[in-house]
Amino acid sequence: MEIKDKVVVITGGAGGLGLAMAQEFASQGARLALIDVDQEKLERACADLGATTEVQGYALDITDEEDVVAGFNYILEDFGQVNVLVNNAGILRDGMMIKAKEGLVTDRMSFEQFQSVINVNLTGTFLCGREAAAAMIHSKQAGVIINISSIAKAGNIGQSNYSASKAGVAAMSVGWSKELARYNIRSAAVAPGVIATEMTAGMKPEALERLEKMVPVGRLGQAQEVAATVKFIVENDYVNGRVFEIDGGLSM
Repeated sequence: MEIKDKVVVITGGAGGLGLAMAQEFASQGARLALIDVDQEKLERACADLGATTEVQGYALDITDEEDVVAGFNYILEDFGQVNVLVNNAGILRDGMMIKAKEGLVTDRMSFEQFQSVINVNLTGTFLCGREAAAAMIHSKQAGVIINISSIAKAGNIGQSNYSASKAGVAAMSVGWSKELARYNIRSAAVAPGVIATEMTAGMKPEALERLEKMVPVGRLGQAQEVAATVKFIVENDYVNGRVFEIDGGLSM
């Protein structure tokens, strides 16, 4: 799919990976619909990107079905079509499933801690994917849905909630590729490893050094490298139903 003049929807598009992807698509002449729960960040992102391309911001709670349905209706009204969805929005609320000392349980991951991550990362991805597919079909457009998973999908200590959500995201991506192909809609996923973000920038130098040494290529990934992979998926019409691990060899 040629990117120029296509309508690209990005959830969590006001910062981090989402903003890096928005900048990449803007540089290729795409028209952008950014979804984010943070109104202030959304306005700043739209103001910055507006100098390059057409962009609209939509302050939505992706865990709220009515909000998502209304949001995609607004996008269709504003742009007339949807060509690409990048399901990027996600949260972390790490913690051990259970802690015990000397045979006594001292702590548990709360249901709320588990469910909040599932709601955003998995349910939100489903709702936005469903409505984007409907918008693509309604506007008679070829489409691509790209879900951001994580190498944590294989399971990580202290990430029962996050790992489960990202495994589900990867599985949905493959399932959608088979379901939606009949409508000329492709689906794929990107599973990043450890990417340089505001969170890693705030780490102690010694902790950051240990983290970098764990990665075979000897450094953290860059947001632009993830954005380049997303761009490749959109442009290559024979990519469908695959999960791309962008992790410097960490998961090998």
